[in-house]
Amino acid sequence: MASAPEVQHTLAKTAGFSGTSLHTGEKVSLKLHPAPADHGIKFKRKDLTDEPTIDARIENLKMVERATTIGEGSIRVHTVEHVLSALSAMGVDNAIVEMDANEPPIGDGSAKPYVEVIKRAGIAPQEAPRKFFHVREPMHVETKNGALLILLPNDSGFRISCTQAGPNNRFTQFMSIDVGPEIFEREIAPARTFVYYEDVEPLMEKNLIKGGSLENAVVVRGDAVLSKEPLRFPDEFVRHKILDIIGDFALAGCRIRGHLIAVKPGHAANAELTRAISKEVSRRQSLAVPRVVPKGNGGLDSDEIIQILPHRYPFLMVDRIISFDEGGTKCVGVKSVTINEPFFQGHFPGHPVMPGVMQVEAMAQVASLLLFKLAKTSSRIGYFMSADGVKFRKPVVPGDTIFIHAELTKARGERLAKAKCHCVVNDAIVSEGELMFTFLDK
Repeated sequence: MASAPEVQHTLAKTAGFSGTSLHTGEKVSLKLHPAPADHGIKFKRKDLTDEPTIDARIENLKMVERATTIGEGSIRVHTVEHVLSALSAMGVDNAIVEMDANEPPIGDGSAKPYVEVIKRAGIAPQEAPRKFFHVREPMHVETKNGALLILLPNDSGFRISCTQAGPNNRFTQFMSIDVGPEIFEREIAPARTFVYYEDVEPLMEKNLIKGGSLENAVVVRGDAVLSKEPLRFPDEFVRHKILDIIGDFALAGCRIRGHLIAVKPGHAANAELTRAISKEVSRRQSLAVPRVVPKGNGGLDSDEIIQILPHRYPFLMVDRIISFDEGGTKCVGVKSVTINEPFFQGHFPGHPVMPGVMQVEAMAQVASLLLFKLAKTSSRIGYFMSADGVKFRKPVVPGDTIFIHAELTKARGERLAKAKCHCVVNDAIVSEGELMFTFLDK
C-alpha cells in the first residue's frame, strides 16, 4: 500500500446530525456513510422513491446562484458546497451523503457541523492511490462581475490566496493558507455564510429562505454587521470564501496540487475553473500511454523499425513503437533523449534543448511507420510535402522521454496521406503538427 498521504480515505463508520433547511425551514437530517475506493462523493436522496444518488462532479452542476446545486435528470441537491468542503479538506475521498431532503441542514452557516460529524465517524485509509491534478501551466478565469481566479503550479500542495471585497469594496479582506485538515478545522470551517442585506431582501419578502436567520448567516447592512454572535474572526468573510472555493473545487473529483490566487471569487467563477480543471484531467488521460513497452506483437522494436525506415544514426528519431490501435489509424512511438545526441553539441551549448525540427522529424518517422504498417509493405519511401499548424509548446531536454502520437486523418490512394501528430513529455504536449507525405517506390 502507498504511504498514507497518497492513498484514498473513507469514513470509518456512519455518523450524522439534524438541523434546519435553509430554503424551507423544515427539519432535515444528514448521514455520512463509508464508501469503497474510487467511489467518490455521492449524495443520496433518502426521501425519494428508489433513493436516487447524484455524483458530486462538475458534470452534474446545475446552478451556482448564491449556492452550488447539483443534479441528474429531475433530481436536485442544493447547497452542497459546505459539506463537500469539509469532506475534501478533512481528507475524505469516498463517502455517501444521505439526506431526507433536497439539501443538507444549514447548521450555523459554516462547515463546522460537518467537520464534527466527520471526526465522530473517523477516517480510514484505503488500498487505492489518490487522484491528483498537478498544475503544470497557469490557468485562469475572469468573469464580467470582476471575479478573477488564477491557478499556478505548486507541487507542495494546495494553497489558496484570496481577496474578498464587497460592493463598493466594503469589508475588503485577504488571507493566504495551505489547505490541510488541521488548518481547515481551526481556521476555515468555523467561518459562516455572509450575505448583503440588499441581495437577500427580495428573497425574504418572497419567503424563499424560510430557514435563514442570524443563527446561520452574518448579514451585512450598510457598514453594520448583524449576527447573533460576534464575528468569529476579524476576516471571517474571506475565510468563508476560501471554504466555498474548497467545496466547489471538490467537484473536480481529484486532489489539486497548485496555488490558487482568487480575487472576488464566487460560485460561478469557481465552477468555471473547476470545469477547466476537469477538462484538462480528461485531456491528460486521453494522452496517457503505457510507460512499459508491451511484449508480443503490440508494437515494433528497433530492429523492426530499421527494416522499414531508411533512416540510421544519428537521424533515426524513434526507438520503438509501443502500440497500434485496433483500427490501425493510430500509433505511439518512444524516443529517449540523452545528452549524447549529436545535435546538443551545437544547439544551445551549456543549455541543451532539442531542436524543434528534430521533434517534427520524430513525428514524421512515427507517422511513416503507421502508414507502412497499414500498407503492409516497406518497398516505398515517404517524403515530406508539408507541415501545417506546427507549434512548439515546451522545451525538450536531455533525460526526457518523448511519447510520439500519430493519427492518420486523410489518405488519397496509395501515394498521399496526412497525419495529425503530437509529442508528449510528462503528460504535457511539447510539440504538435499536421504532416502530409507522398510515397514513392525505392
